[in-house]
Amino acid sequence: QVQLVESGGGSVQAGGSLRLSCAVSGYTSSIHYMGWFRQAPGTEREGVAAIWTGGGVTNYADSVKARFTISQDNTKNTLYLQMNSLKPEDTAMYYCAATSRWVGSRPLSRQGYNYWGQGTQVTVSS
Repeated sequence: QVQLVESGGGSVQAGGSLRLSCAVSGYTSSIHYMGWFRQAPGTEREGVAAIWTGGGVTNYADSVKARFTISQDNTKNTLYLQMNSLKPEDTAMYYCAATSRWVGSRPLSRQGYNYWGQGTQVTVSS
């Protein structure tokens, strides 16, 4: 089993920055991919960014490219999401996710992930 705990959410004004963290524990050696997903009220949960833990290859949704950066610190068993130039449309609950499956063809698809955190709220005001 893998446990994920997010932190770092909050309220910021448009143009501001936040860094989300996800503490990973448990059977971490089984993880192939990790990702950040978000869900606003009344919408589907969407993939924002993903990283292949074995080689650091990253993928981003078009809506966040050049603004968000996903990274991992293996010494701390922590996943990060640096979010810059935030927009009101980035407002959502953000979830950390991990998978022991190979999702290389669709790393931003939530169907491939089998471990989820509880979420952290990000609110961006205009």
